[in-house]
Amino acid sequence: DAKDVVRRWGNEANEALNGKALSQGASFFGGASSAGQVVSTSNIVQYHAMGLLYAIRQHDRMAVLKLVNTFTGQSKSSGWMGGGGGATLRSNMAHVLLIRYAVEVMEGDPSRASQLHELLKEWVRHRSDMVSLEAARAMCQLPGLNSKQLTPAVNALQVFLSSPRPTVRFAAIRTLNMLARTHPEAVQPCNVDMEGLITDSNRSVATFAITTLLKTGNEASVDRLMKQMQGFMAEISDEFKTIVAEAVRSLCRKFPAKHGVFLAFLSGVLRDEGGLEFKWAVIEAIIDLAKHVPECKEAALAHLCEFIEDCEFTKLSVRVLHFLGEEGPQTARPTMYIRHIYNRVVLENAVVRAAAVSALAKFGAATAADPSLQQSVRVLLRRCLDDREDEVRDRAAWALRMTGDTAMRGKYVRDDSTFALAVLERKLVEYCANPAAAAAGQFSFDGIPRISRAQEEEMRDRVRVEAMDAVLTGSAVSAPSKQAAAAAGADAAAAAAPGTPTTAGTASGFADAFERQAQYAEKLNAIPELAAFGAQPLVSSCAAADLTEAETEYVVRCIKHIYAGHVVFQFDVTNTIPEQIMEQVEVAMEPEDDSAAELQPVVVVPIPELRCNEPGSAYVAFERADAAEFPTATFGCTLKFVVKEIDPATGEPMEGDDGFEDEYSLEAADLGAGDYMLATYIPDSHALWEALGADSEAVEVFALAAFDGIEACITSVAALLGMCPLDGALRPKSKAAHQAVFTGKWMGAAKTVARTRMTFQKGSGVTMELAVRSEDPSVSQLVVAAVA
Repeated sequence: DAKDVVRRWGNEANEALNGKALSQGASFFGGASSAGQVVSTSNIVQYHAMGLLYAIRQHDRMAVLKLVNTFTGQSKSSGWMGGGGGATLRSNMAHVLLIRYAVEVMEGDPSRASQLHELLKEWVRHRSDMVSLEAARAMCQLPGLNSKQLTPAVNALQVFLSSPRPTVRFAAIRTLNMLARTHPEAVQPCNVDMEGLITDSNRSVATFAITTLLKTGNEASVDRLMKQMQGFMAEISDEFKTIVAEAVRSLCRKFPAKHGVFLAFLSGVLRDEGGLEFKWAVIEAIIDLAKHVPECKEAALAHLCEFIEDCEFTKLSVRVLHFLGEEGPQTARPTMYIRHIYNRVVLENAVVRAAAVSALAKFGAATAADPSLQQSVRVLLRRCLDDREDEVRDRAAWALRMTGDTAMRGKYVRDDSTFALAVLERKLVEYCANPAAAAAGQFSFDGIPRISRAQEEEMRDRVRVEAMDAVLTGSAVSAPSKQAAAAAGADAAAAAAPGTPTTAGTASGFADAFERQAQYAEKLNAIPELAAFGAQPLVSSCAAADLTEAETEYVVRCIKHIYAGHVVFQFDVTNTIPEQIMEQVEVAMEPEDDSAAELQPVVVVPIPELRCNEPGSAYVAFERADAAEFPTATFGCTLKFVVKEIDPATGEPMEGDDGFEDEYSLEAADLGAGDYMLATYIPDSHALWEALGADSEAVEVFALAAFDGIEACITSVAALLGMCPLDGALRPKSKAAHQAVFTGKWMGAAKTVARTRMTFQKGSGVTMELAVRSEDPSVSQLVVAAVA
């Protein structure tokens, strides 16, 4: 096919890259080459030649590394693909490509980290602005660098901030903005230069300057920045206004003592004209202030009450009413907010009226409310029973019943958990689309996972950051969550196997795991050999584990699926060799010890055909001989397949080629106790811990000398337990001591709580006490054994 035709001209492309005359002989179109053939001297030829050669050999890591070494003076041998060494790049665009390829092949190799850093330092000093900017951007994105190591890049970007060319200023300030998220202290030396850009004629440059200064500025500069931004906001579009509002929101947490200045600025811009997304960002910033700075809570609530009196956006009114219902009952004068809320019942549309009724219900159910206040709220709720909209009447009737019943108040109002909405939505859609399910009975919430409010807020923050990234990279964002999801889903789908579901988000959240598991169940039930397992509930699906390096000719990942009586290993396989096709691809699994005696192999599902860069999934299923036993084991894995050569002319296996059997060794696959645990958020884990009692408890103390810090240790322990970390479990506030709580359901049924206490001492590592209680006492021992 066309790819093979192009690949045959690799030597000619290599000569063009090295600036040599093309080889004499037949031309590309079949005619004889004349001795006086004209060779292009344009530097753009090098750029196209480098891009073409990379496209030909991008799956050969060593070949790409040789290309980088050829043009960096690291190679003393012949050039890439046989060309001469010691070549130089005259094309700046080709040099930019070289930087990107160097980062790609060296970034994941710890042994080449110092070499890559030195190369980037050299390229940052390049005479071309284009090359220098690309090298600085690459250095700023390298993980693990400290402020001192980033100094060459920051110094170069600081010089570019004063460039007369707007594109150079934009590229420099945008890179500094990205760096300020992770290393604000490294960007602080540029603050004076960035303040000069606030009045830049290019509004994009000015916006980046403002948002970067908000991340790197100190408390003393806050007042000056806020004053400069007052006039600035009227001159930019809503998209950039939203970015500024989000940056102010982040700054509110950083300098809570300046809450008065922030609140004055936010309330001022809230009165200006603007779209839904901008107003939403401002409202969320005010809500953040009220949550995290108690001193300004009542002032923030007063501004929100004033806003909903003349709000043109229904969604914003509902958001503010919901927040007033959460925070208003805890204030010293809740009646002030009740008046504003009831005004919405009288004056607004049905959606807002329904939200106002729910907010009133929370005032009536608050534990701090005095009896007279509760009685007044019930009077207002009775008036809502005459509303013309049935949704409002239904909510009012429910609220009246709930406020008069103590048990219901605790269940529906004070519970600090919520449903994973993505899973709930999918289940409801499936239920409505299936007439048989509707005829069988009412919808059940038993299979809908619950998450904490903190986890829900974390997911929203992740989507918010992704939406900001989309704007900062130049794409418009009218619906942040959908665009972020689409972008992330597209990136993930490009690399995922057909049997591997993908979900939105660069960092999958806790609720995303349930959505992935549901998608896995659907994929597994579609395979005839595994369809019989569908009668059992899929207990859990573990995160993918790599069994090969990313640069090898065969890339394999393993995903474990736990059923009530079976364990299914899914192997996602990718063939990166274009000259061959693989058939009957399967993974042979052999236990490395006798601990897997309770697991009997029952099904092996091979991949019939695997072409280059077309991922496929093979499966191996085991049956647990005893349902009461939960064996753990380590399996040696070998990839077995039949290899056939591809005919370049047809792209199909050569005629008459029966192929030959081959195999490829993989890393071992582990089945641990944590794989049987379904990570589940359990509300009020303290009450559950007390209810389970000491009789179901298992306690063990571990000396973990291999860890050089608590953060690395708690991350590893969380992976072994396979449980849901509660608030702050994975973010130690102290380097010397830490406590964490985890919850989950063993095999999706037995509620389990684990508590860890850790201390760290330099030289002796981490000492950890692990205590576990479960509804099934035997599970407590199994969970402790997962760490042992």
